[in-house]
Amino acid sequence: MLTIRELLSGLGESHSAKVVTLMLNRRGVDARLVDLSGWRDESHPDLETRLTDALEGIDFDRELPIVTGYAQCREGLMREYDWGYSEVTFAHIAALTGAREAVIHKEFHLSSADPKIVGEDKVVRIGRTNYDVADQLSNLGMEAVHPNAAKILRQAGIPLRVANAFDPDNVGTLILSDVEIPPRVEMVTGLPVAALEVYEPDMVGVKGYDASILKALTRNDVWIVSKASNANTITHYVDPKLRALRLVEGEIKDAHPNAEINIRKVALVSAVGHGLLGLNVPARGLQALAEAGIDSLGVQAIARGVDVQFLVPEDRLNNAIIAVHKALVEAG
Repeated sequence: MLTIRELLSGLGESHSAKVVTLMLNRRGVDARLVDLSGWRDESHPDLETRLTDALEGIDFDRELPIVTGYAQCREGLMREYDWGYSEVTFAHIAALTGAREAVIHKEFHLSSADPKIVGEDKVVRIGRTNYDVADQLSNLGMEAVHPNAAKILRQAGIPLRVANAFDPDNVGTLILSDVEIPPRVEMVTGLPVAALEVYEPDMVGVKGYDASILKALTRNDVWIVSKASNANTITHYVDPKLRALRLVEGEIKDAHPNAEINIRKVALVSAVGHGLLGLNVPARGLQALAEAGIDSLGVQAIARGVDVQFLVPEDRLNNAIIAVHKALVEAG
C-alpha cells in the first residue's frame, strides 16, 4: 500500500501543480511547472539532489515556480514523513532558496483552541510565537507544521507564517526561531491516549527497564506522547492502538516476567505556551477541572514551562479543554 500511496501522491500533486500553472499563465503570470514526481525518471536521487536539479536555472526575480509537494527520491517521502511530506519539501525549498519568509496556508487560523470545541467567539488567534511551541503542537498531533519541516526552517533561520486560506486579508501567525514571548498560555488542546503502566518493584536502582519498554514501543510503531516515572513504575502515554499495545505488552512480559502491566484509555489535555509555571498554570488548571466536575487523573509540568499536561477520563476530553481554556485563556 505504501507504493500505491506514493504513486497517488505524485499523480495528485502533478495534476494540481499543472492546473495552477495554466491558470496563472492565462492571467499573465510567468509561472513555471516544476514537477518533482519523477514520472518516467529512472534515476533515484536523494531529496536534496532532486530539488537542486529541478530549481536550477529558474530566475526567481522573473518566474514563479509552481512546485509539486511530492518529490520522488531515494528516501521515500511517504515512508519517512507520512502526511507531512509536502511540508518537508516546502521547508527544503525555502532553505535552498534562502527565503525571507515561509508561508503555509491552512484551512484554519492557528488559534488558542479548536473553535468547534470551545466556540468561535472564545478562541484567540495566536499571532506570534516560536518554534518551541510549534514542536509541542506537533507532538500532540496538531497539523500546524510537520516537526521535520519546522526543524529545517528553524536551522535555516527562516520565519514561518501560518495563514488561513479562507481569510486572505489576515496576517496569520508568525513563528520565529528566537523571539522573546511574554508568559502566557497560547493554546489548549488535547487528544485521547492510552496509559501503558509498567510496575516492577525490582526496578529500583536497576538500569535498562525504560530502554526495553522503549524498544518494544518502537518496534511496534507506537507513537509516544508523554511519559512519567517514579521508583518502581514507568508510564507511557501513547497512541491508543490496542492491537499494537497488546504486542508491546507481550514483549515487555517476556523481558520482565515479574512486571505488572496495565493499559487503560485516558485523555491528555495540554496547555501550551511560555513561562507557564510562573503563571501557576498547574494549580489553576486543576481548579478549573474541579469546578467543572471533572476528575483529574494526574498533572505533569516540566521546568521549562512550555507545556502543562492534565490527564482526565477519556469521555471528558472536550469538557476539560473547554474548562481549562476558559480559566487560562479567556480569563487572561
